[in-house]
Amino acid sequence: MSLSKPNASAATLTKTRVSPSPLSGICVTCLDGCPGPCEIGRSALRGRENIYPEPFGEVIAGSEKDYPHDFSFFNIQGTCVGAVGVEADSDRAVFPAVDVSTEVGAQDKIKLRFPVFTGAVGSTEIARIHWDAMAIGAAISGIMVIAGENICGMDMAAEIKNGRVVHSPEMERRVKTFQKWHEGYGGVVVQANVEDTRLGVPEYVIEKLGVEIFELKWGQGAKDIGGEVKISDLEKARELKKRGYIVLPDPEDPVIQKAFDNGDFKEFERHSRLGMVEEEGFYRMVEHLRKVGAKHVTLKTGAYRPADLARAVKFASEAKIDLLTVDGAGGGTGMSPWRMMNEWGVPTVQIECLLYDYLTRLDKKGAFIPDCAIAGGLSLEDHIFKALALGAPHVKAVCMGRSIMTAAMVGNTQANLLKKKIEKEIEKDGTVMHHFDEDELHKKSQFVKHGKWMRVEDLFVTTPKLREKYGAAFKEIPPGALGMYTYIDRLTQGLQQLMAGARKFAVKHIDRDDICALTRDAAEMSGIKYVMDADREEVNKILGSRL
Repeated sequence: MSLSKPNASAATLTKTRVSPSPLSGICVTCLDGCPGPCEIGRSALRGRENIYPEPFGEVIAGSEKDYPHDFSFFNIQGTCVGAVGVEADSDRAVFPAVDVSTEVGAQDKIKLRFPVFTGAVGSTEIARIHWDAMAIGAAISGIMVIAGENICGMDMAAEIKNGRVVHSPEMERRVKTFQKWHEGYGGVVVQANVEDTRLGVPEYVIEKLGVEIFELKWGQGAKDIGGEVKISDLEKARELKKRGYIVLPDPEDPVIQKAFDNGDFKEFERHSRLGMVEEEGFYRMVEHLRKVGAKHVTLKTGAYRPADLARAVKFASEAKIDLLTVDGAGGGTGMSPWRMMNEWGVPTVQIECLLYDYLTRLDKKGAFIPDCAIAGGLSLEDHIFKALALGAPHVKAVCMGRSIMTAAMVGNTQANLLKKKIEKEIEKDGTVMHHFDEDELHKKSQFVKHGKWMRVEDLFVTTPKLREKYGAAFKEIPPGALGMYTYIDRLTQGLQQLMAGARKFAVKHIDRDDICALTRDAAEMSGIKYVMDADREEVNKILGSRL
């Protein structure tokens, strides 16, 4: 049995002619004369271009490998007895009463209305396009949004003097978009990698833009190299090389320039450098960020080997940072090598089990334990509950990258479909009417409400309460933000229902006993009780009592 699916994937737009060999992914009979629709065949023509998911700039991708354990190997324990966090009364212990808010931070807490925040929305084109939706969606949802690495470095309008950024219109747009809608919950987090640090991004965003939460980035779950994007403009590729990025192929090579002009290839690759973690240097950087005005300093680390996770835990403890986010393999990205995304790193469940173990060991020594978040392929309310339970009491929130962006993208897409699918005019009452004569089209359209074409905002079930809350400003909320808010609204009720079933009426009461392992392997790996062993002592007391 193979856990992987090599050589053919929707991510790389490749397929095989017949059923492949499990190990190689090559067709069991590779036929001379086949045009080569598989990854090997495509690579014979386009080489390195086939390393990445396609179409670039239009997709966010995640691993398709079937890992031996994931959150489905655990079930949530329900009970019909009592309530924690509210009076055990059937009129009071109702699921809408469940408190799904949380807070993170070493001292001055960052409050979140819901225990999730976005993944890093960085310098890829798809991230730039959807920033407004995600930033405004995060602000009105009361969660954090992360402005990822390389934003200033990729901003062609940025002013850079003596190697330091002094003004970046794109970064300013991103920060101010969130700040305009901020309601006291969550925050905008800016992230930095090697190039960002060299450009002085931390100092710029903290001192000039008023950013209060800054994240140091060691890596992510989707890859173990630096950030990557593709560039379709030769002059931009040359400028990025001047700014210190690795650009492939070399845009200053005359042969490459001629090949690009001839259309032999259409995109350059921009790569960030590998970070080199060093303990004392990490402490100095944290202290520097605090001195220049950062109120909260966080760390994001990827699915590196266990020793690196131990370093992250120790350094975060010693520096007393506000949040440690650990991203497991299998998580998504806007741009990563496809085979790397599938075949490297510690998967999410395993890395969270290791995280819990390392934090527990430090806790027993009386060390400071930072608030933590887990990331890597989480998308629904049961994932959130299980992630909080598996890492309890240290994991306080979940980082959700692809899922939140998916909601924002669908919100935008549906709004655009409504606008494009019908010829329309806006009547005085604001109703979008149609000009089609085909009655059947009107009857079957998903965009018809009460016999009339819908307004864009009518696509979203949460519109009535948002319109009431924001009044005239509601029209400024983009459809993507409405989609994101509506998705989080669904997650909120779903999590409330799961928590009420476990009789836990606030996030802080979720613990490891609220889940059980469905296999002995999962129990051994995690320390969570096997389902057949759960409650054994209490069962013996119940059944051993007098009849």
